[in-house]
Amino acid sequence: MQKALNGRLYYGWVVVGVVFLALLVSAGVRAAPAVLINPLEDELGWGRAAISFAVSVGLLIYGLSGPAAGWLMDRLSPKRIMLAGLALIGASTLAGAAMTELWQLNLFWGVLSGVGTGVVAPVLGATVANRWFIERRGLVLGILGAAASAGQLVSVPALMWLVVVLGWREGTVLLAAAVLVVLIPVLFLMRDDPSRVGLQPYGAPEEDEDPKTAAEASPAPEPGTAANAPAEMRGGAVSRALRTPEFWLLSGSFFICGASSNGIIGVHFVPHSIDHGIPEVTAAGALALMGAMNFVGTIASGWLTDRYDPRKLLAVYYSLRGLSLLLLPFVTDFAGLSIFAIFFGLDYIATVPPTVALVADRFGRLNVGAVFGWVFFSHQVGAALAAYLGGVARDSLGDYTAAFLAAGALAILASLIVSRINRDPLPPAPEGARP
Repeated sequence: MQKALNGRLYYGWVVVGVVFLALLVSAGVRAAPAVLINPLEDELGWGRAAISFAVSVGLLIYGLSGPAAGWLMDRLSPKRIMLAGLALIGASTLAGAAMTELWQLNLFWGVLSGVGTGVVAPVLGATVANRWFIERRGLVLGILGAAASAGQLVSVPALMWLVVVLGWREGTVLLAAAVLVVLIPVLFLMRDDPSRVGLQPYGAPEEDEDPKTAAEASPAPEPGTAANAPAEMRGGAVSRALRTPEFWLLSGSFFICGASSNGIIGVHFVPHSIDHGIPEVTAAGALALMGAMNFVGTIASGWLTDRYDPRKLLAVYYSLRGLSLLLLPFVTDFAGLSIFAIFFGLDYIATVPPTVALVADRFGRLNVGAVFGWVFFSHQVGAALAAYLGGVARDSLGDYTAAFLAAGALAILASLIVSRINRDPLPPAPEGARP
């Protein structure tokens, strides 16, 4: 099987490194509101529910941008889409450093940041992994999924330290600068697919000299969806997916995933910790610890996805997540929150590799960008609702107990939903049927 060109490192690993950097800074910007909630309350007098609403708008648009980004990447150029997304993230973050009105928070950190980070998001990782890799696909998905953890690990404590030392506006400017720097490796090193550098996907049989043939030889391809299939045929896979129960089971479980991770924990864990007297930098450090464990957990999940049934993995992940969330309201000291961060962090984004694998198995490897884009949108709807309702619960009830308990119950429900998913390849559409 072809894994290198002239004995050199397979170029797909370079692409993975570039995409990892892009996803890292994008995730860092998405994690920033967890650090900014308290400073914005103190300086500008905005309520937590109002700030949470802007964050939820960003999460929702982040998810809505995923299907559009996946559609564009499948038809145009992932590299161009990445460049546009990173430029928008950097510009909106920089503009947000000067905001003084609530509508500006909704625009810069909600709408514009949501679009930019929605482009440079897990849909990008899924598209790249499935274009460049047949073997090691789960591992690559785990590595790219871990980029979100690394972004949280690096950006949250660093931004909190900058906020304490310099102020939130200055810290935000430096965050924007870091995003814009990543444009350089994307511009010079990113490639759209293996054929651009004379290669086949990693793990394709040597005798398949034609990338189209190699793609068709990949596990569980969608019939009639070769690499250069017409747009109408590939677009039909999405409409067919919408008519299957597996799509809605995947979307429902990923809705709960977003609500129980990015929505409630990603946005409200640090404010919850501060509410219980933990200093800002220390609370951010606990969230960073969660990111470090997530980095390990997501890569391990990718490795496990290559070897075990993704449905069983998801059932375990969601069950453990639900139990940890049910216990969180009763853990209020730093030692207990650190233990929670370690335990919860192991499966924070570990759900991504098995979910993407199920999408690829059922709907075809070449349709992952478009189909997973819509599944990921449901994830962000859940995240947006949990982010906003978590803020409402805190303002109305004085703490996050009800919000954490509800998220835990939903996660247990998700562990039951995933067991109903059929991973067999979707059969070919009947002759003459509408796509």
